[in-house]
Amino acid sequence: LLVNKPSAMVSSAMLRAVASMSLRPTAGAMAPLSSMNGNSLVPSQQHRFITKARKKREERKAKWAELAKQGIFPPKPPKYLDPKNTPVIGAISREDRDRVAKEAEERASQEMKERMDQVKNKEPLQRFHFEGVKMSDRVQKLFDLTNGSQSEVVKAQKQRGMELFQMREGDTGSSAVQVIALTTRIQQKQTHLRTHKKDNSSKRGLDALYVRRRKVLDYMERKDFESYRKVVKTLGLVR
Repeated sequence: LLVNKPSAMVSSAMLRAVASMSLRPTAGAMAPLSSMNGNSLVPSQQHRFITKARKKREERKAKWAELAKQGIFPPKPPKYLDPKNTPVIGAISREDRDRVAKEAEERASQEMKERMDQVKNKEPLQRFHFEGVKMSDRVQKLFDLTNGSQSEVVKAQKQRGMELFQMREGDTGSSAVQVIALTTRIQQKQTHLRTHKKDNSSKRGLDALYVRRRKVLDYMERKDFESYRKVVKTLGLVR
């Protein structure tokens, strides 16, 4: 008679598997006390692999630390400049810098006052560019800006503002004059949007004007700071 013994084979395999599983530490099991660091009850970290470069660097640091205790420091590289003891060439103190900035602001404000007085003393603007034409009082009232439309009044204000920053007669392309022109258009858009709050096209146009003015002011700040200071102070822009 042939006798199969599968039960004996299975039982021995199961015993070996149970024995191997009992020797493996589970994921949530606590590490043995022999692997604890002192009394902190914190499992010791795995030993990281140290490269040759890191080992050399740590040995060099330890060597420098030992030499530093003896008062010996490693030599400095050629043309080394100590940032703590090297004087800054052309440096000025904060008090001197503030004083120079204050004097420049005073000069700019004085120059702008003189220009504003010159513009005020000019002949007042009239409709259809009839300045300087001799006419009777009745006819002159017809061409006065008080009888003009809103667009004519805004155009006259824009022209007077541009005259404050013109570098020459008829200047319409300098950076300061462009800022004045853009600011006038921005004020027009703002007045329009106070009444028509849902005009999204005008809102997009206003945002585009803000970006254009900011770009011109950034250019002036880099290239011509004196004109930038005058424009910002005169218009009361927050930068």
